[in-house]
Amino acid sequence: MLIRRPEELPGQPMQMDGVKDVTMRVMVGRADSAPTFAMRHFTVEPGGHTPHHSHNYEHEVYITEGEGQVEENGKFHRIRGGDVLFVPPNAVHQFKATGQSPLKFLCLVPVSFDCGKPTPGT
Repeated sequence: MLIRRPEELPGQPMQMDGVKDVTMRVMVGRADSAPTFAMRHFTVEPGGHTPHHSHNYEHEVYITEGEGQVEENGKFHRIRGGDVLFVPPNAVHQFKATGQSPLKFLCLVPVSFDCGKPTPGT
């Protein structure tokens, strides 16, 4: 069994085009021998955002703290701590922190994408 807290892991700055002030922590992933799903923890600093992008896999998101907005296929939705989101495959989406404190969320994806990039051969 694995038990860890986000603050125990160093945040890695996201290195993608279109990203501003976002760090990611892989809470559970390939390195932990997870066979199917990965859980990632994101921190988006006030005024920051994830890339405007899409991919061919779904992901489930739980907003743990903060306020922001999420865009999905041109529609904007207010989000805040306690919200649960389902982002379907191929939906163009982006998360933005609009509050005075960071927007923090957990994101579950197929384990082959735990670092935001596919495992070679998948």
